[in-house]
Amino acid sequence: MTPQKTLGVLGGMGPAASAEFMVLLAKLAPASRDQEHPQVILLSWPQIPDRTEAILYGGKDPSPYLLEGLNKLASWGADLLAVPCNTAHYFIDKMKDQLSRPLVHIVHSTLEQTKQKSPSGAWLLASNGTIKTELYQKYAKQMEVELFLPDPKEQEEVHGCIELVKKNDLRGAASMLSKVLSSLQEKRDLPFIAACTEIPLAFKATNLDTDLMISSLEALALKCISIIYNGAP
Repeated sequence: MTPQKTLGVLGGMGPAASAEFMVLLAKLAPASRDQEHPQVILLSWPQIPDRTEAILYGGKDPSPYLLEGLNKLASWGADLLAVPCNTAHYFIDKMKDQLSRPLVHIVHSTLEQTKQKSPSGAWLLASNGTIKTELYQKYAKQMEVELFLPDPKEQEEVHGCIELVKKNDLRGAASMLSKVLSSLQEKRDLPFIAACTEIPLAFKATNLDTDLMISSLEALALKCISIIYNGAP
């Protein structure tokens, strides 16, 4: 198959998650040789201010950086944009009219997969910032997807797991995540939405059954691949 569009990826939030996203694009592409893979422009910008800090504690607003990065990718030739960071989409939703190219929305893509894989709903594993904004809850209501949230203590452990991945402590992140997943499954036997792009990395390190997880990274990659090769959103 021949790719129809060039994808622009604004990454660095965090760097390991962006790298994993690029790996997924390569794995999922319907390509049999180099030339059949999509053309991807990656801007990895770890210096974009922390999204959760901005939401919860009045930290520096990442919006100008996000807008600059996305429009820079468009100026470099991207036909389509993607951001492998869930919390960033709280800010991106407010600037959609200022983007010069279509954006593949990670939350919408992930909930589409959730609806297909688990009609009974799923546990939502996300950063404190994403939970606070109710970003997933808002889209889930529109799409008629039922979400279940960890209790406050479990939520802090989920966020702690995310922070450990950013510190490159995958072993610690996997250990913490395993305990949280076990606790949640005892309450309700449902799959888990990895609604932060660090969580799939921690989940992979747990060696648990991958069928338990709905990865926002993979959902975004699959949606991008579909658009790139089919030529239309």
